[in-house]
Amino acid sequence: MDFNFFLPINVKSGKNCVRENSALLRSFGDRCIIVTGSTSAKKCGALDDAADALKKEGISFTVYDKITENPRIDHCHEAGKLARDFGAHFVIGIGGGSPLDAAKAVAVYAANPDFAPLDIYSPDHQKALPIVAIGTTAGTGSEVGRVSVLTNPDTGRKKSISPNDCYPSLTFADPKYTYSMPYSVTVSTALDALSHVLEGYMSVKCGDLPTLFGEKAISLIWEGLSFLHKEKTVPDGALREKLYYGSLYAGITLAYCGTAFPHPMGYILTENYGIPHGKACTAFMGEFIDRAALFTPEKAEKALSIMGTDIDAFKKVIAELTDLPEITMTEEEIEKYCERFDTAPANFKFSPGSFTKEDAVRVFNAQFAIRRTSPSPFGCHLSFQERQD
Repeated sequence: MDFNFFLPINVKSGKNCVRENSALLRSFGDRCIIVTGSTSAKKCGALDDAADALKKEGISFTVYDKITENPRIDHCHEAGKLARDFGAHFVIGIGGGSPLDAAKAVAVYAANPDFAPLDIYSPDHQKALPIVAIGTTAGTGSEVGRVSVLTNPDTGRKKSISPNDCYPSLTFADPKYTYSMPYSVTVSTALDALSHVLEGYMSVKCGDLPTLFGEKAISLIWEGLSFLHKEKTVPDGALREKLYYGSLYAGITLAYCGTAFPHPMGYILTENYGIPHGKACTAFMGEFIDRAALFTPEKAEKALSIMGTDIDAFKKVIAELTDLPEITMTEEEIEKYCERFDTAPANFKFSPGSFTKEDAVRVFNAQFAIRRTSPSPFGCHLSFQERQD
C-alpha cells in the first residue's frame, strides 16, 4: 500500500461558503490584495462575495484586476509590488486557472521584494504570503494545488513553478460561480480537467490515494463531457456541480502526480496558435490514450471502464469537443518548437512508456506537418481521424 499524503489546504465548500466562513480570513491579517481578471469574477458574483466577507471582518483590501489568460510574469510582478506598497498580509485569488496561478506568483513576489520578474523561477525562495483561492471555473484545479503556470511576455513561453509555499492556505469551493461560464469555456475547462486527471492517473507516480481521487474525477468529468458533446449546450446546476468538484478531484491527482507530455506540447499550440489551454492539451489525447493502452493497460482499461466507453469512442468524443482549427507547421518550425525539449521535462519522463523529444517531433509531424507528398486537402494532419472539418 502507498498511503503517503500531503495536502496542506483548508477547503470550505458549498453554496455561499465565502460569506458563511468569512471569519477564517481574520487569521491571515487585516490587509490583503485581491488578484483577478477584468470581468469574470464580477460577472459570477465571486468578487462581490469576497469584498463583502472582507468588509464584514474589518479587513482592508485593494484589487488588481489586470490578469489575462495565460498570466504574464510582468503583471504578477507589478501586482506583487502593489501588495507590498499596500502592506498586504495575504493574497486572495479569484477566477479560473489564470488568476489563481497569478495569485500564487503575486504571493511570492510580495514576500521577496528583491525579486526581478525572472527570479520567480529561482529555486532559492522559501516564502510567500498566505494564499486564499476562490475558483470560478470547472477546469484547472488550481484551488487545491501548488503549480503556477506563467508566461514570459518577452518570449511568449509558458513555464511553471511549484513550491510548497504556493499551496493555498484556504480554498472556498462554491460551484455557483461556474454557472455563468458560456458553452465554449465550459468545454475547454472540462477538457483541461480531464487532461489533468488522465495524465496524472496514468503516471508512474500515481499511488493509491491519487488513484482514488482520479477515479472519482474521471467519473464526474466524463459525465459532464458526454453531456456537452451530445447536447451542445450548457449543463444545469447539478451537472455544473459535478464538473466543478470533478475538477478539484482531478486537481488533487495533479498535485501528486503532475502532468504528462500533452501539457508541455499543448503550450506550443497556445503560445503560437492561440488554442485555449484545455483544448491545446487534448489535441494530443489520442496519442496519449494509445500510449496508455500500450504501456499502462490496466490503468487505461480501468479509466475507460469508469467512463463506460472504449478507446475509439473516447477519441471521437475528445476530438470533436477539441475541434481544432486548421493548423499547419513546416518541419523546420516543428524542430524549432521542440528545441525546448532537448532536456526532457519531468512531464515526459513520467508519461506512459516515457517520452522523448524525438517522440514530440514525430507527433507534431504526424498531426500538423505540411506534407511533401499526398497532402491533406485541409493542409494539416490530425491524429483524430474522426474530426469533421
